[in-house]
Amino acid sequence: MRVATYARVSSESQEARGTIGSQLEALRRKMSELGHQVVREYTDDGYSGARLDRPGLDALRDAAEAGLFEQVWCLTPDRLARSYANQILVTDELARHGVRVHYLDAPPLDDDPEATLLVQVQGVIAEYERAKITERNRRGRLFLARAGEIMYRLVPYGHRRTPRSPAGPCHLEVFEPEAIVVRHIFDDFVADGYSMRRICRRLYEDGILSPTGNQTWSIACISKMLSNPTFKGRDLYNRHQAVPPTSGRKSTRNKPRPPEEWIESPVPAIVSEEVFDAAQRVARNHSYFSPRRSQPDRWLLRASPMRSSAVAGVCAQLNAYFSTRDW
Repeated sequence: MRVATYARVSSESQEARGTIGSQLEALRRKMSELGHQVVREYTDDGYSGARLDRPGLDALRDAAEAGLFEQVWCLTPDRLARSYANQILVTDELARHGVRVHYLDAPPLDDDPEATLLVQVQGVIAEYERAKITERNRRGRLFLARAGEIMYRLVPYGHRRTPRSPAGPCHLEVFEPEAIVVRHIFDDFVADGYSMRRICRRLYEDGILSPTGNQTWSIACISKMLSNPTFKGRDLYNRHQAVPPTSGRKSTRNKPRPPEEWIESPVPAIVSEEVFDAAQRVARNHSYFSPRRSQPDRWLLRASPMRSSAVAGVCAQLNAYFSTRDW
């Protein structure tokens, strides 16, 4: 019998039996006892079972459609998928291609109602276990964030993340070579009046690599840096929440949380709060007076919602005057 094996372990599972090596060893021993020919071993190391877009699982489904094997063996149903609905989806798809799914820790189905019920119960328990793990992980992160610990791995440009140690919790430290670049960006934008595009060009000409290691800087990167409160000493956590998507292929989408749910922690500042606030004002002015926001028959001295009614009236009169002049 030509068979394929599938093993998966996620960052959530740290049990001794949950490692890829131990799963593959158990599957190889069972296939040797049954005398089956293992066509290929498919693995997903570090991928959550809550999602189906896994490289190993995708390759297995493609190979099943091509008819490369007749059976698929897994350790347990939750290794195939954490959600029972996803288990049924994958199992039915493989069955349409003439491939049967077997588990080491579950009896063969063979149209046995008791065996089918056992697999269904295992799938429901695995889904419940995942939900509990996710909730405990979320509550633990919120507790550590309120205690002032840095919870994310990727830190802003100009900082370095110091892991937790007996000396103290995980925290950020200023990386001076990159902090100098950040200060120059704020100075060019606020004091010298440089546009973001010109700042990108200057950084490229000076040979300074971007946060991702590229030679060219993007305007989006500069915009995010200028609006990131971490540079003025305020780290904000729990600003977004993952919600199910309404459309598209993404498994989740981010939705902003109310400001009262944000968790603020002090971090070493690179620029002063005055310079940071000035950068926000300059960015708003650039956005308001951008040529892309202008419309036909609109002038630069157009009325602004932020101005008083008297100033707005004067601007309206100036617009009417200049529009009727025969230049």
